[in-house]
Amino acid sequence: MTVETTQMPQTTKAPRPPLIQRLRNNDMWWSFTHSKAAMAAAFILALLILTAIFAPIITVQNPYDGAQLDMWKAELPPIWQEGGEWPYLLGTDTQGRDMLSAILYGTRISIIIGVASVALSLLIGMSTGLLAGYFGGFVDNLLMRIGDITLSIPTILVAILVATVVRQMLPAELREIGAAAVLVLAISLSAWVQYARTVRAQVIVERRKEYVQAAHLIKVPALRIMAWHILPNTLTPVLVAATLNFGMAILTEATLSFLGIGMPPGQPSLGSLIRIGNQFLFSGAWWIVVFPVAQLCLLVVAVNLLGDWLRDALNPKLR
Repeated sequence: MTVETTQMPQTTKAPRPPLIQRLRNNDMWWSFTHSKAAMAAAFILALLILTAIFAPIITVQNPYDGAQLDMWKAELPPIWQEGGEWPYLLGTDTQGRDMLSAILYGTRISIIIGVASVALSLLIGMSTGLLAGYFGGFVDNLLMRIGDITLSIPTILVAILVATVVRQMLPAELREIGAAAVLVLAISLSAWVQYARTVRAQVIVERRKEYVQAAHLIKVPALRIMAWHILPNTLTPVLVAATLNFGMAILTEATLSFLGIGMPPGQPSLGSLIRIGNQFLFSGAWWIVVFPVAQLCLLVVAVNLLGDWLRDALNPKLR
C-alpha cells in the first residue's frame, strides 16, 4: 500500500521593491516632492552647506590668515562694477579680505555654532523634560519653575548674560580660542525650555500607557524606560522644534557677534562680518555689509521653510 505524500507549496518571499519605488510610496517623500517651497529651500540649504564645507577649495584666500591679506586690494568693489578686479568676485573689505571667502568661511562658523547649540539645548531640554514628566511632583515643579524663570528673561538677554559671564571667567589668552564654545553654551542655555516643555507634555501622556505599566511590573529600571520606551515616542514634535530653532540659533549667534560679544574679528562669522561692514555702509562700500546680510537671510529663510514643511508633513491636520 502506497501512501501519497503531498508537499506543501513553498512560499517565496516577495522581492523588496527598489529604493525609488519605496521613496515614491513614502508619505514624507511625496509631501516633499509636491512642495515647491520645500524643494527650493532644501536646494538652497544644501548649496550653502556644501560651499561652506568646501570653502578652502572654492575660495581664493583664507580670510583667517593675515599673511594672505593684501591691504593694497582693500575696498575693491564687486567685479561687475568699475574698479573691480579678478578674482575678487564680491569685492574686498577694508583689510583686503576677499568678501566671498569671508562669507563662505563665516557661513561655516555660523552653521557649526547653530548645529552645536541646537544639539546641546536638545540634550538639556529633553533630559529635563523626561525627568519632570516621568517623576512629577517636586521634581516636576522644581524643573519647570527654573524653566519659567528662564522664559521670563528675553532670550537674547540670557545669551548676553551667559556669554559675558563665561567670557570673563576664562583667561585672557583663551577668550578668542573659546569664543565659539562660549556662544554655543550661551545660546543653548537660553533655548532649552521649549524642548523641555514639549517632551514633558509627551511623557505625561506616555507614562500612563500600558507598555510603560508593563515595564514597571517586570522591574525595568526607570532610566531604561525613559530612554528606550518613552523617549522615541516624543521625538516627532521635538524634531520639528529643533529644525525651526536652528534658524533662530544662527540669528542669535549673528546678533551676539554683531553686538561685539561673539566671534572675534580674526575669525568672523556672518554676524561679525555684518558688524564690520555696518561701519562702512554709508561710505560707498555697500558690498561689505550687503552680501553677508543676504547670505544670512538666505540661510535662515531656507531653514525656516524646511521647518514649516516638516511640521506640516508630520502633522496631517495642518496640511
